[in-house]
Amino acid sequence: MIQEYEEKILDLIDAMVDTATDDELFASGYLRGHISLAAADCEQDGIEDLDALKVRVDGSLKDNANELTPSDQVLVANLWSSLQKKAS
Repeated sequence: MIQEYEEKILDLIDAMVDTATDDELFASGYLRGHISLAAADCEQDGIEDLDALKVRVDGSLKDNANELTPSDQVLVANLWSSLQKKAS
């Protein structure tokens, strides 16, 4: 279930490439790594719950917030929220 969700999210990101702004491309690239890492961690831990994946992505973004400026944090958070809505 998590693998399918990850694929859906990554497909949505890939579909943005032709029309995305530079900010959206940055946010999608940054977010892609966090999603893939969280999905791999869930798989390794035998977790199939999508909510657990989302919590792990949120936690990863929060734990690494110092890597981004406040405005970039907002871009990434908004994109993550939008992708979750589209994937549901």
